[in-house]
Amino acid sequence: MADNKTKPTDADADAYIASIENERRREDGLVLLKMLGRITGFKPQMWGDSIVGYGRYRYTYKSGHGGEFFLTGFSPRKSAMTIYVMPGFKKYEKKLAKLGKHKHSVSCLYINRLDTINLKILEDIVADSVARMKEMYPDWSKR
Repeated sequence: MADNKTKPTDADADAYIASIENERRREDGLVLLKMLGRITGFKPQMWGDSIVGYGRYRYTYKSGHGGEFFLTGFSPRKSAMTIYVMPGFKKYEKKLAKLGKHKHSVSCLYINRLDTINLKILEDIVADSVARMKEMYPDWSKR
């Protein structure tokens, strides 16, 4: 099995967000940049060319394949702002019902505009998901 293709880089997360052409995505990116930093206590780090990640954990599958990934993060994609909730959403069904307009997949929350959701609920989901990741993966770091 191949290693995770998304890797941390030395690119500046603030500069990346400032370079986003779409004004709404850039403004929402600035909000998330600060919010996720405040919630997690971690500095943002670019992963690949379009993901801002916070913290880091090591994983190893039963097959022996392993790697590193961020505890939480976001990506200001053209179609929607993507927020990564790594443990998934099963535990958050009630909160998601009160979040506002969104879609989600296994670990990705898709939001068109932050002003259409309840930011306090988003903060609660992210904070809880990071705490759960730290429990599930004791080999995590703030790097």
